[in-house]
Amino acid sequence: MSAAKIPAGKTWFDTHKVHFENVPTGADDGISTTEFLDASEATTTLFDLLGSVAFTPVKNDMLGNINKLRERQRAAPEGSTTVQQLVKTELASKSHKATEGLLWLTRGLDFTAQALRSDLTTNAAVKVTEQKPAKELADGFRASYKNTLAPHHGLLIKPIFSAAMSATPYRKDFYARLSGEGTDPETTRQEAERWVAALEKRVAILKAFLATKEAKW
Repeated sequence: MSAAKIPAGKTWFDTHKVHFENVPTGADDGISTTEFLDASEATTTLFDLLGSVAFTPVKNDMLGNINKLRERQRAAPEGSTTVQQLVKTELASKSHKATEGLLWLTRGLDFTAQALRSDLTTNAAVKVTEQKPAKELADGFRASYKNTLAPHHGLLIKPIFSAAMSATPYRKDFYARLSGEGTDPETTRQEAERWVAALEKRVAILKAFLATKEAKW
């Protein structure tokens, strides 16, 4: 899945089939599988906008894990209404392919959320078009990688992902890429805040679930 062309006056977030804000969560925090996977797939196009082939492994890793979950959903639709239900029914069948995929997908989404949250927080008082922000985007991506994915990567994988972090564009250029023609960059930042907050909420739910005995294999 590649990034869709952003219409004039719109943002990258408007091109998503499903926004994380619209991914249903039930009273028991059950996350609707179909909408969650659609929103996650849309997220992978962010790595196209970062503008470097160095991010291809990051994107492909996430897409591969999304596919594992979709395969399980197709194989057992009645037991896959929510992501948590999908995991429980898969583990009961003595398989864990999709469950492991969810673990890695959650780590990838957490990485994305933390990287963007770093900018939104650190540069909260800095205009998007500012040439010299308090911190550049790459700083947030490096810190996020260290916090989320790096502890689980081996010596062969770490250099590949580290190279991607160093290929992150300048902040002002990144927000320009998230914006369609004529879109106010500050509007794009507001949309980024809304999207990241919704993503963080669902990542927190999944991290808590994956830490339980029910999600272990």
